[in-house]
Amino acid sequence: MARKSGDDTEGAKRGALFLAAVLIVYVLYLLLTGQIGEMAEALGGARVGWIVGAALCYVFYFVFGVGAYAVAAWLDPDAPVGIRDLMSVEASGVFFGNLTPMMAGSIPAQILRLTRTGLDAGEAMAVQFSRFIVFQFGVVLFAAIMLAARFGFFLSTYGNIVLLNLVIFAVHFVQLAVLVMICLCPNLVMRVGNACVKWLSKRGWVRNYTYWYDVVNNQVKEFSEAFKRASKHLPGMAATLLVTMAQLACLYMVPWFVLNAFGHTGDFVSCLAAGSMVQMVSSAVPLPGGTGGAEGSFALFYGPMFGATATAGYLVWRVVTFFGPTVIAAPLLGLRSNATRSLHQRWNDLRHGSGRASLRSRYSRTGRGR
Repeated sequence: MARKSGDDTEGAKRGALFLAAVLIVYVLYLLLTGQIGEMAEALGGARVGWIVGAALCYVFYFVFGVGAYAVAAWLDPDAPVGIRDLMSVEASGVFFGNLTPMMAGSIPAQILRLTRTGLDAGEAMAVQFSRFIVFQFGVVLFAAIMLAARFGFFLSTYGNIVLLNLVIFAVHFVQLAVLVMICLCPNLVMRVGNACVKWLSKRGWVRNYTYWYDVVNNQVKEFSEAFKRASKHLPGMAATLLVTMAQLACLYMVPWFVLNAFGHTGDFVSCLAAGSMVQMVSSAVPLPGGTGGAEGSFALFYGPMFGATATAGYLVWRVVTFFGPTVIAAPLLGLRSNATRSLHQRWNDLRHGSGRASLRSRYSRTGRGR
């Protein structure tokens, strides 16, 4: 049972206003503490080529995100979905996710956008929920690999703070375990959820018992059924995981480019490891854009690397990975594909050579291929 699009739009508006207020407070803080001059000097000395490289990393992050949806769409031979549609779906996740607490608005917005491509609600939820599960698994797997590869780095650089890394990892692992349990044991989860709602209702902490009872049962059932339909294609999910790992790598390497932009050098893998921790902290903060968690985790994990340029480095990183993508995603929300054949059918045409003439003819007539 996805939330209404109007609720997501209102949530995004509130998130945008909140982030604008945070930005104003941040500028006032820099002015009052006298750091604005230092930051301006650091930005003036930054090397543009490395900043462009950081921006390209995020572009590839977006491209791989579209690719992950393309794998899911390709598995359905009759799915009426094109590349432009999937670009809009990914843009919906970026836009509504960035402007709502813990990216809560991304899933309903993406499901709605998938239904507008011609998929029915069940198919759209299957695609979205399987993508969500794989993405969360990728986040946990990537963090586990980075912790194993650079545990000594975290211990020697941050000391006992390494315990925070383990706590963050454990929280996300538990979240993933709960999602898997919802998928595989929906009846058990519904019984536990209903018992919790009943307990809270008796104490007056839940006003609309019927509403929350329906939420628990409908959401869990739909999530489980959608995932089970999608999980029948294990090779496709494995391919989606590989694409997701590449996508996350692109996001986590942005700080390494920003670090070099300010004339610093750092170990590439260590920067990836720190990036994974920053992302996990930010996504756990219940405020739009992970406000508070993003600033604190960046200062904690990247402060020693950036030194005096940490404030300027944070600003560039935040613009490249958050503010810029949010603004750019807005005009992409209305993209629509014009193709009448599914991605699976078009791929088979190209692979076997059949239909190439008709494709070229259609391209020449419309001037549009997607």
